[in-house]
Amino acid sequence: MTVTLQDVADLAGVSIKTVSNVVRDYQHVRPSTRARVQDAIDQLGYVPHSLARRLATGRTGMIGLALPAIETPYFAELAALVSTEVDGFDYRLLIEQTAAGLDDERAVLRGREQGLIDGLIFHPMVLDAAAIDRYRGATPLVLLGETAVPPSVDHVMIDNVAAARVATLHLLQSGRTRVAFLGGSMSAGPVTARLRLSGYRSALRESGVHSGDDLLIPMAQFGAFAAEAAVMDAIGAGLRFDGLVCFDDLSGIGAMKALARCGRLVPEDVGVVGWDDILMAQFTSPGLTTIRPDKARLTETAFRLLRDRMNGESGPGRHELVEFDLVVRGSTAS
Repeated sequence: MTVTLQDVADLAGVSIKTVSNVVRDYQHVRPSTRARVQDAIDQLGYVPHSLARRLATGRTGMIGLALPAIETPYFAELAALVSTEVDGFDYRLLIEQTAAGLDDERAVLRGREQGLIDGLIFHPMVLDAAAIDRYRGATPLVLLGETAVPPSVDHVMIDNVAAARVATLHLLQSGRTRVAFLGGSMSAGPVTARLRLSGYRSALRESGVHSGDDLLIPMAQFGAFAAEAAVMDAIGAGLRFDGLVCFDDLSGIGAMKALARCGRLVPEDVGVVGWDDILMAQFTSPGLTTIRPDKARLTETAFRLLRDRMNGESGPGRHELVEFDLVVRGSTAS
C-alpha cells in the first residue's frame, strides 16, 4: 500500500503540515520534531510524490546535463562526476546527448525538458553566444566548454590556450624540433580545437622553431579511428615530425597505433601528448602523457553556480577557470 503523509504524521504524532515542512526541508522545525518525523519516514519507507513536491515547492528535484557525446570517455567521466555531485544535494540527474547537433542544442535551450528540471548544465558545441542568448529559457543555466557565451550566463572552463602551450613546450624542451598538431585548423572545426591550436602556435613562436601549416594534421572527424587514419595519411605523404600534440586522448591513442604501424617508436622517434587524462590513458603502452583538467573541480564549480541561480542569484554571468596540469608518462620520456 502507498504510504501517505497522514501515515507519517500519525506515527510521529504530529500534523500533516509538520511532516510536509520536514519533507520540504523547511528550516523552522525544531530539531527534535524533525528527528521524530524523519524516523517515521524511515520506518514507513515514505517517498514524496514528485508531482506533489513540485506543486508544494515549485521544484522537481531534477538537474539536467546536456553533453555532445555521452559515449566519449571524457564526457562520460564528467557525467559520472556531475551525478555524484548532485546526489550529494539530494538531486537526481537527467542526462541528454546533443550529438553536437544544431537542432538538439537549440531544443535543450528552448526547454525541451520544461517543467522536468530545476536547472541545466550544458556543454554546447555549435551554438554561439548570440544563439545561446536568443534560445535560452527561464531555467537556470550554467555552461561548460570553450564556446563563447553571453555575458549574463555562468560559464566554467579551463584555459585551453595556456594548456596547449604547456603541452607543446614540454615536447620542445625534451629536444623535439618538428612538433605537429593533430586535429583541426584555424579556419574550421570546433572552437576547442582552434584554441588549442593557438596555444600550440604560441609555444612554437616563443621557442623560435618551425611553425608552418605543413605540421598541421587535419582530421575529418574526431576519435581514435579518425586520428589513426589522419596520421597514416600524413606519414604516407612524407610529413616528418618528432613530436605530436593531439586534440584529445582518443586522438593520441589512435596516433600511437598509426605510428606503430608505420614503424615509428614512441617516444624514441615521436613524442605524443594527449588531452583530458581519461582513464585509459594510463593503460596505453607506453602510457600517454596528457593535459589533465581538474574535472572534479569543474563539476563542483558548475553545480555550485547552478545552485546559486536556482536559489535566486540574478547578477551578471560568472566566468570561472579551473586548473589543469600536465601528466607526464612514457609517451614523451626523454
